[in-house]
Amino acid sequence: MATGQWLTSDTDTRWFFDSGSMSLDFAYLGGFRAGSGFGSESGFAAPADGSAGWNGLLVPADLDQWLGERFEGLGGAASDRELGDARGLRDAIARIAVASADAAQPDPDDVDTLNLFAALPDVPPSLDGGRRQAGAGRLRLGQALSSVARDAVRLFDAVGFAGGPDSRLRRCGNELCGLVFHDDSRAGSRRWCSMQRCGNRAKVRAHRARASRA
Repeated sequence: MATGQWLTSDTDTRWFFDSGSMSLDFAYLGGFRAGSGFGSESGFAAPADGSAGWNGLLVPADLDQWLGERFEGLGGAASDRELGDARGLRDAIARIAVASADAAQPDPDDVDTLNLFAALPDVPPSLDGGRRQAGAGRLRLGQALSSVARDAVRLFDAVGFAGGPDSRLRRCGNELCGLVFHDDSRAGSRRWCSMQRCGNRAKVRAHRARASRA
């Protein structure tokens, strides 16, 4: 499944951020910057463009749209309770991701939340080309959330909580940004949240520094 999504800051800057993981994409629906107890004192750096926090799961329709774009055949509309559950999963993934990127142990409550969602039936894999449809005709929202949770379990189980420069789960190299991403590049050399954003800014600063020295 392809990863990444377009984000829009409060300064109306629209940019594409590929976190490298579907579950991290889900966490970026406000889990890192929403008004849910996160701030710079909790290790969540402010966005480099100066934008404020936002909530990408403000209403049930937001959840329907995000999951529907990634899971074909999702049936029904999310309830307020399901929206609350999704926010809880989103925030747990975000906190565990930050703990891993910073070489810290995650909160056991967040691990429990993730494991509970992952224990539910997920979206089963299927192969195109058959004549019959296996299983139910419509996917339930809970199945999609379980698939998101299982993706997070696989991610965190693979990277562990060792942190450090060799970890594939790291922060953007721009200290004013600090967005967390999973480096799934072959060389493992990704430094920036986006080359079009922080990477380009770093190149401009380096160019100006070289010019001033010359």
